[in-house]
Amino acid sequence: MLEKVPASVGRALGSVRAGATKLALYDEAFAAAPESLEVSSPAFADGQAIPARHSADGVGTSPALAWRLPGDAAALVLIVEDSDSPSPEPLVHAIAWNLDAANDGLPEGALTGEPSVQTGRNSYFRTDWLPCDPPTGHGPHRYAFQLFALDTPLSFDSPPGRAALLAAMKGHVLARGALIGTYERQASPSKGKAPLVAAGAVGIVAGLLSVAFWRLRKRD
Repeated sequence: MLEKVPASVGRALGSVRAGATKLALYDEAFAAAPESLEVSSPAFADGQAIPARHSADGVGTSPALAWRLPGDAAALVLIVEDSDSPSPEPLVHAIAWNLDAANDGLPEGALTGEPSVQTGRNSYFRTDWLPCDPPTGHGPHRYAFQLFALDTPLSFDSPPGRAALLAAMKGHVLARGALIGTYERQASPSKGKAPLVAAGAVGIVAGLLSVAFWRLRKRD
């Protein structure tokens, strides 16, 4: 969807980013849990680019993931967030909860409608994988695949959003870890710029994102 945003708008929003400190991984409620979980993917290395296959520019499937866990974990939670989203909070791309701690990962596409995976609501209010979709010209975005090992399974009456999930996890996180992948949508060559149009579009995009996040917090 954000491939429609003009590159001039993306560049103008370049300094507007949620920030990595707002990721679920760094929520103060989980500060006592060691960052000892090892998370990896056969699709990309930590800190490296995520293939376009897993973005809105490709087929949009979720990447395969692998991890190593402590032996006493009863359940796992996976939260994927974009810390560089031009919004007040990181954009939630996927939530999976009560993952089987006996498994050592997820296959490609598991967050895209796999019946055996219990998913929560992403920032678009959908219960599946939201492909990487940064604004054109905004620069590289960091996508955090955050894994939490819990001492007990969780229970919800309906698919949880981020706030409800984090609240339920408090006091139950044994360990945490993350894999960071990047994705950037490059601007196509253009003949000119329209600064006034871009400035107006920046305000519109920022306003829509703020409203979307306010609605998400209210629904949680």
